[in-house]
Amino acid sequence: MAVDELLDEHEQGERVRQWVRENALGVVAGIAVALGLVWGFQQWQDHRLDQRMAQSDAYAAVNASIAAGDLDKARELAAAADLHDGAFAALLALDLAKAQVDAGDTEAATATLSALTDPGPALESVVARRLASLHVAAGKADEALAVLGDATDAGSLETRGDAHMVAGRADDAREAYTAALAALDVAAVPQRRLLEIKLIDAGGVPAHTESDAR
Repeated sequence: MAVDELLDEHEQGERVRQWVRENALGVVAGIAVALGLVWGFQQWQDHRLDQRMAQSDAYAAVNASIAAGDLDKARELAAAADLHDGAFAALLALDLAKAQVDAGDTEAATATLSALTDPGPALESVVARRLASLHVAAGKADEALAVLGDATDAGSLETRGDAHMVAGRADDAREAYTAALAALDVAAVPQRRLLEIKLIDAGGVPAHTESDAR
């Protein structure tokens, strides 16, 4: 090996050692920060897992009480779980509200669904339609419309029509039912027939579709 090459390697080695001496503290700090982030992320994951397991247990306990017909205990367990948002909270509220409606306690069902603060995007429209339907059944058209907001799915449009009918606004009901029929899949025959009946009751005429001719 040539002398020049040995000197170059020695010089390079010295440069590396000098860089390490100058930057050792920063390297150690960076490693410490990285390890801290990894540990923190693992802790957060463990916390989220514990949280989901607790929610799952609460949901199972409430549904067990509902299945046993003990709605008072189901309400107590739901309140103790303190679930106000997310999918578990929405599913729990929907199941409890259905049991309350079946038991004839629509006011309790309305309160159960109204307590939800954020059902999550997957169940938000379902909760809104159920709550709006309860308001319609109670003759509270404006409350139902407020809950539905600007939703344009077929179910929400149908419920909007129901609210207008309760309020005696047949023209608005016809518009909502017509829009609901347009948004509904033509293959959903039973739902279309019910909507057409509602539209006729509101003074409208259902548009002809291919499914009508079958």
